[in-house]
Amino acid sequence: MTRFRYALIAMTVLIVAFTVAAFANGGINLITPFLTPILALSWQGQFNVDFACYLVLSGIWMAWRGGFSSESIALGVLAPPLGILFFAPYLIYLVGKSNGDPRQLLLGVHA
Repeated sequence: MTRFRYALIAMTVLIVAFTVAAFANGGINLITPFLTPILALSWQGQFNVDFACYLVLSGIWMAWRGGFSSESIALGVLAPPLGILFFAPYLIYLVGKSNGDPRQLLLGVHA
């Protein structure tokens, strides 16, 4: 789990740096660059839809993992719009909370 934790830390640092740079270069305009390729039915749009599905799936997993408690549903709602910026630090927290047990990490209340 140590290598997994390091990978999550690297992802977090990378996405924070990239987010700061993107904000500095393009402002907070998130919706137009995301939706325009989708509406154009381009390959970038296909990627955006595919990625959005992964993000929604991560949110559903977070809610399911917590037994659909109000807290886990809130986490599941935050996951798609915040992406890896939220998901990687949350997984780092879960790795620590589960003491590195993959079963507990993945299944949560269902373990």
